[in-house]
Amino acid sequence: MYIAGFVNPVPEDKMEAYRRWAENGAALFREYGCLEIVESWEDNVPSGTHTDFRRAVNAKDGEKIVFTWQVWPDKATLEAAEAGMGDDKRFEAAGDIPFDPKRLILGCFRPIHVMGRQDR
Repeated sequence: MYIAGFVNPVPEDKMEAYRRWAENGAALFREYGCLEIVESWEDNVPSGTHTDFRRAVNAKDGEKIVFTWQVWPDKATLEAAEAGMGDDKRFEAAGDIPFDPKRLILGCFRPIHVMGRQDR
């Protein structure tokens, strides 16, 4: 199991556009071997004393935080998918992205403990 995680600010009035964009993208990611994607819309994102999600992505007034994770079988599958997606014309939707991708945070992780699901 290998996890790709994302945090990004999305204008509050673009929640439905973001949901549709994410749903369409998820179908393509599945073709490339992604096992699971969870897109989460801000519900309780408190301000921190030193840092927090909002400051991390330089969120503006009227933007909500989206927290996303993708579960891949392994790092090699994700790397192969990234190589293939670069040439896949279906991912050329720059004009349709309902958020500022320059403020998106990405990180990839190897799980060290998993509770609640079988190790894939």
